[in-house]
Amino acid sequence: MTTKLLLIDDHKLFREGVKRILEFESSFEVVAEGDDGTNAIQLVETYQPDVVLMDINMPHQNGVEATGDLVRKFPDVKVIILSIHDDENYVTHALKTGAQGYLLKEMDSNALIDAIKVVSQGGSYLHPKVTHNLVREYRRLLEQSSNFEEAPKDIEIRKPLHLLTRRECEVLQLLADGKSNRGVSETLFISEKTVKNHVSNILQKMKVNDRTQAVVEAIRNGWVEV
Repeated sequence: MTTKLLLIDDHKLFREGVKRILEFESSFEVVAEGDDGTNAIQLVETYQPDVVLMDINMPHQNGVEATGDLVRKFPDVKVIILSIHDDENYVTHALKTGAQGYLLKEMDSNALIDAIKVVSQGGSYLHPKVTHNLVREYRRLLEQSSNFEEAPKDIEIRKPLHLLTRRECEVLQLLADGKSNRGVSETLFISEKTVKNHVSNILQKMKVNDRTQAVVEAIRNGWVEV
């Protein structure tokens, strides 16, 4: 089944580069392109894409505002934000308006393809660096909460060996550290395909939809160091 894509970015060279990457994936089809958030609704109405890749910084209407408009009018359309900003304020704002993914433009081609596949199937996908920053902010908020203040200062990290294998525990910790699949692969000296299998097993065993949820749940349970 072909996933129809709409690419909106005001930098033509970047659009062309992304489009070239996507053309190598036989299950993807870029049905249209745009250079501003203001024409996003018209393009979606005309071409009916499954996933919109939306730049966050555009001259007349930014990607976050355009995403909000799109989601309100076309609730079935899935949006992935493309950005140079890894600040958690940008990320949370984008997610609140309805984006299902948030990627940094420093991403590699595999991350882009993986993100589109995950989002098109109803999941969410955040760039690993973004995940790390959100986890750090989550930790900071925990530290400010009264419940956390009453807890011991030195929190014991309890590996979930009742649920995950030792290798999966290592992978989960590296996800919490903000590592991408490639980063995990290089750290553990295993293939990226093996990493993907481990991540898939972790999500299934933890009964979560994506790696961000897995990391947040791991923090809540004291399974990883942050």
